[in-house]
Amino acid sequence: MSNVATAGLYDIPEEFVEFRDAVRQIAQEQIAPRAAEIDEQGEYPWDVRKVLGEADILGLAVPEEYGGTHMGTLMLQIAVEEIAKVCASSALILMIQELGSLPIRLFGSDELKQRFLPKTATGEWSPAFALSEPEAGSDPASMKTTAVRDGDDWIINGTKNWITNTSIADYYVVFAKTNLESNRITAFVVESDREGFSWGPLERKLGIKGSPTGSPVLQDVRVPAANVIGEVDRGLSVALGTLERTRLGAAAQAVGIAQGAVDYATKYAQDRIAFGKPIASFQGLQWKLADAETKTAAARELLYKACATADRTPRVDDLGKWTSMAKLFASDNAMSTTVDMLQILGGYGYVKDYPMERFMRDAKITQIYEGTNEIQRVVISRAMLS
Repeated sequence: MSNVATAGLYDIPEEFVEFRDAVRQIAQEQIAPRAAEIDEQGEYPWDVRKVLGEADILGLAVPEEYGGTHMGTLMLQIAVEEIAKVCASSALILMIQELGSLPIRLFGSDELKQRFLPKTATGEWSPAFALSEPEAGSDPASMKTTAVRDGDDWIINGTKNWITNTSIADYYVVFAKTNLESNRITAFVVESDREGFSWGPLERKLGIKGSPTGSPVLQDVRVPAANVIGEVDRGLSVALGTLERTRLGAAAQAVGIAQGAVDYATKYAQDRIAFGKPIASFQGLQWKLADAETKTAAARELLYKACATADRTPRVDDLGKWTSMAKLFASDNAMSTTVDMLQILGGYGYVKDYPMERFMRDAKITQIYEGTNEIQRVVISRAMLS
């Protein structure tokens, strides 16, 4: 590990501090002014993606040998956190850049890596991760999508649901059943321009409105055997091996949302005058701020611990427990903290002229995607009892 620099309460490698500060500046100067508009219009922020690509931030999800700037899981999630402080939808661009490419990085062939990772690193291509289905969310074994071998190709049929980046992704990591008798699934890369690939209307969501979510449809989509990720019938290992790491993205996003809300509420409390003095002088509000700052700091420490664990080689046996704890705690804190910070703003917190209601709406999804918090509790308890 390189030299360590103190950054606030946290000790992280010095080069991480420099990169974090660069990401923070971009977030504050170029993304924050767009955040309300992105949410209001509900359109994918292509301009933000371009900025993140040109600054090599999207390359954090890809190893250097494929043109990326990968500095480990910790730096990646620090970047997610900084962007989420101002715009959760924009943070999701980087999160999905990892989620959709990590299966290829961890389990794909050299040919797949050479074909997809370089353009992912630059942001020229954006991926998607297509596991969930209308009747198979937390239970992937119930999926209905199938893939049948036909010579040197596979023919895929089915419908996915709740897929981030639907309509804008250049390729999708699609999971399909390849052995119906044993419920075995396989992971495939499916390019968005393949014949038979389409999607229906996008979802109308409570939050993260600048990130498209939809239901890709695969109707006799033919892909070559070279597009298989990992081994045939071993796709569940690909999915779980990916999610135990990428759920840290949801945790980092949650930490960023919570910190953004705390920072805004603190400044508001210092400026807002009631009964002749700033409301920050009232003990009741001071305690709300103190509790929120404390819980968010604790969430960040747990996130950083889990990230450090994910970066260890060989893989640590209880990695899944740490990443699940980080995601669980950080997302629950983001929801409770944004509710409390909105209360500090009173009626102003409830209107769109202020960002607090957006922080609260965006926080909710962090308790749901990348594995619901109920599933995280199952993972944690199983690790404890094994």
